[in-house]
Amino acid sequence: MTKIHYEIVSEENISMVKDLCNELMAYQKSLATIAPERFDSMSFETRMIPSVKNARANFIVAAMDGDEIVGYVYSNVSPKEVYSNEFATFFDLNSVKGDDVGCLSQFYIKDGYRNLGIGSVLYEKSMEWLDSFKDIDDRFIYVSNGNDAALNFYQRKGFKVSHQILDGFITVLRNN
Repeated sequence: MTKIHYEIVSEENISMVKDLCNELMAYQKSLATIAPERFDSMSFETRMIPSVKNARANFIVAAMDGDEIVGYVYSNVSPKEVYSNEFATFFDLNSVKGDDVGCLSQFYIKDGYRNLGIGSVLYEKSMEWLDSFKDIDDRFIYVSNGNDAALNFYQRKGFKVSHQILDGFITVLRNN
């Protein structure tokens, strides 16, 4: 393994993370104990593309081993209303102070590259970017059921479990 380096991925180049995004959906399905079939309709095209389009600002960082993408994080700042749709209402909109929320939306590291500190670097880069939005008080992370490693990781970073949605399919974490 060469030294990992990190690259910001522009919105025009988000297809760079397509394969990893689809791996993330398959990984989440493999861990899910509640309604794993919900992941069958989730993909780069149905999750990432709409999220990027609905956001006011997007930030994608890829972890690179040479020319190979081995992990990525996708964060955004979006109008709070995009989190209430036909799929679910992700949080009580009245509990959010401003018009927008910050979200660490997708986070994935390939097997074989986990537990090497890459996740902490990607997480810190994401939080630094979200910190640059002084008007954003509320940050959310959504963890699929069965992904206890991710849940524990975010809790170690200071996020607290707020509530669950879709009968436990997703655990909502919040920064306050």
